[in-house]
Amino acid sequence: MFSKSRINEPGTKSESEKTKTAETPVTKPTMDFSTSSPKGKTVASVLSSDLTVVGNLRTTGDIQVEGTVEGDIRAHLLTVGESATIRGEIVADDIVVNGRVIGRVRGLKVRLTSTARVEGDIIHKTIAIESGAHFEGSVQRQEDPLAQGRPAALAPPLKAEAIEAP
Repeated sequence: MFSKSRINEPGTKSESEKTKTAETPVTKPTMDFSTSSPKGKTVASVLSSDLTVVGNLRTTGDIQVEGTVEGDIRAHLLTVGESATIRGEIVADDIVVNGRVIGRVRGLKVRLTSTARVEGDIIHKTIAIESGAHFEGSVQRQEDPLAQGRPAALAPPLKAEAIEAP
């Protein structure tokens, strides 16, 4: 009449109880720690107009210089502000010069705005010089201007002397 079954034994569960626990969804509390800024887009590092840096700067990000830098700069995007002065070589993928640069400029895309003052050679892949920009030096186009060594020139450099718009 009575048979010993596993249902009554302590520590074991019947098949129906196992499927019930497996089917019961477990909810975990969610905590969202994401930032409000989208990933991949970083804010540029800004060197303010009252700051003077003596030494080299190197980053894989973006730099906006408003002060004075006496040294070389290497970055992804470099913006030289109207009040800025850089004495040294600048190397970046994109370079926008609004202020003064004394030294060599190497970049894939180089832009001199109407307020730019550059004294030095420019090695570029593409260049734009706005009317009113002041430039003394040579301009040389290269497929890879960011390369450390200076490979043989693809074309002879162009000489420019104090270009100013009327």
